[in-house]
Amino acid sequence: MSRKQKKNLIRIIFSLVLFIILFIVDKSISLDKLIGGNFGFLLPLSLYLVIYLLIGYDVLRKAFLNIIHGHIFDENFLMCLATLGAFGLGIFKAIQKEEIEGFDEACAVLIFYQVGEWFQSYAVGKSRKSITSLMDIRADYANLKNEDGKYIIVDPTEVNVDDVIMVKPGEKVPLDGIVVSGSSTLDTKALTGESLPREIYSGCEIISGTINLSSPIEIKVTKVFYDSTVSKILDLVENASNHKAKSENFISKFAKYYTPIVVIIAVMLAIIPSIITKDFTTWLYRALSFLVVSCPCALVISIPLSFFAGIGCASKHGILVKGSAYLERFNKSNIFVFDKTGTLTKGNFAVVEVFPKENESEVLRLALIAEKNSNHPIANSIREICNAEIDNNYTITEIAGKGIKACGNTTILCGNEKLMNDYNIEIIKPSSNGTIIYIAEDSIFKGYIVIEDEIKDEAYEAVSYLNNICKNTIMLTGDNPQIANEVAKKIGITEYKASLLPQNKVYEIQKLLNSKDKNDVLCFVGDGVNDAPVLMESDIGISMGSIGSDAAIEASDIVLMYDDLKSLINAKKIAKKTMSIVYQNIYFAIIIKVLILILSSLGLANMWIAVFGDVGVAFLCILNAIRVNTKIK
Repeated sequence: MSRKQKKNLIRIIFSLVLFIILFIVDKSISLDKLIGGNFGFLLPLSLYLVIYLLIGYDVLRKAFLNIIHGHIFDENFLMCLATLGAFGLGIFKAIQKEEIEGFDEACAVLIFYQVGEWFQSYAVGKSRKSITSLMDIRADYANLKNEDGKYIIVDPTEVNVDDVIMVKPGEKVPLDGIVVSGSSTLDTKALTGESLPREIYSGCEIISGTINLSSPIEIKVTKVFYDSTVSKILDLVENASNHKAKSENFISKFAKYYTPIVVIIAVMLAIIPSIITKDFTTWLYRALSFLVVSCPCALVISIPLSFFAGIGCASKHGILVKGSAYLERFNKSNIFVFDKTGTLTKGNFAVVEVFPKENESEVLRLALIAEKNSNHPIANSIREICNAEIDNNYTITEIAGKGIKACGNTTILCGNEKLMNDYNIEIIKPSSNGTIIYIAEDSIFKGYIVIEDEIKDEAYEAVSYLNNICKNTIMLTGDNPQIANEVAKKIGITEYKASLLPQNKVYEIQKLLNSKDKNDVLCFVGDGVNDAPVLMESDIGISMGSIGSDAAIEASDIVLMYDDLKSLINAKKIAKKTMSIVYQNIYFAIIIKVLILILSSLGLANMWIAVFGDVGVAFLCILNAIRVNTKIK
């Protein structure tokens, strides 16, 4: 709770206690009779005014300033008009020697209004806290290496590209760069959700927002602060409120026209029936009650608050939403298109089969000799599984588009089917799909290795969930049709397109957008590295596992910080829950308000019921909006 919130809470509690005491005393002994005479009402008026000014001075101030600036019709104006009118009505009745009423109701309206405002402030603060914890990834300073080789503490914004900075253990990495000296481990949890520390050493790329854990490292800066990963993320979160949902825009326009209309109706309600019935007091009281209940606080406050809470809840789960408009649209998304590599799969090759099984170690040893000088992902996957010593007495020759020939004590061929055919070597083909590496030694077939891009464990759960609630799931990939078919079958993707270049992906997305129904919303999920055009083309673009990619953050509407497709499930649930609460608040507020407005006009609802119609409804809507931050199921 902030200092301001504590101060306001104390003011509300103090005012409420004073009001309850004064109300009980007044109803018990009638304070106006203590003085007696025509001016006996001045005692209760003075006491109630003290409470009124204590609890409502800021509302009066806002209304006055808004009137000066030309913004007359807002909730502050309505509160002041209704409550000051209630005091005026009480004075009028006292002069007419009728039973005094209105003083207590005027104070009650403002007290309960301030209670609602406090809960709104608390709810916003709670949601903002979720975002603030995310925004804590920014470093406050950088240790810059100067020309003398010494380190000086500077603001990260003062560091230039190619400058060298040092990050000590326990410090946040302030800028993106490349490690030039030292080795350490990094806590990347705030950015990637990965709980295990990441090992880094000289030559490794490093991104801002991570925390150095073990040893000092020197980093050569590759991006200035405003282009760094952490800056892009903070900018995305801070500007999320700029993109309003249709529901928010509707409420803003609604309040703009609604407020002056109800003021005019209230004036007519006070004047026209009074002329007919000659009972000015009764109809003025009804008009004031009408004004109190007509205040659109519940809608104006709770709807944006619901979206803000939804965006805050998403941030807490590592999901960055650029604005409420995207959260509202994502809730309606029913066609999901996925990139394959890096999104549904891990993007790193792994050996899944070696044939023959009984001769596995020998097949891997021969492949390792042939691939010893290669940095290709296939070579790396073989190195990961094979621990054999490499025989360096071989001369390596690459055969373009076919494979490798290694000549030494023996002649090793390692490559695709074309290479084997060139040397007339009979092979045994595997039944599984994937990248197949055939191995032969001295023209004798030794076996094959099947290498595949590993499917992410969470891909099965995410696609299964979407298949149950959405219209279609589609995969677009540059891989060959056989691999695409196998991945689609395993995961449960209903449709796929293979062998696509980046421009072909854009074309396919455009075809899908043109052929979908009017109410369908197409969502593209990609790793963000080379999918920027498709992310921008889609109704909703989601980049995942792409922290550090400028293209991803710029092009996508939603960024999944954690390299985990389960975040997609969470995002869908948060969007659904947020929109459900938004519509609940809209329907509840309008129905209750219309009902009490009618009752007030007919004289069947007093000021206390009007207070509930305004503050009570707003209070309940705010409490409902806070539910967005509760645990998602």
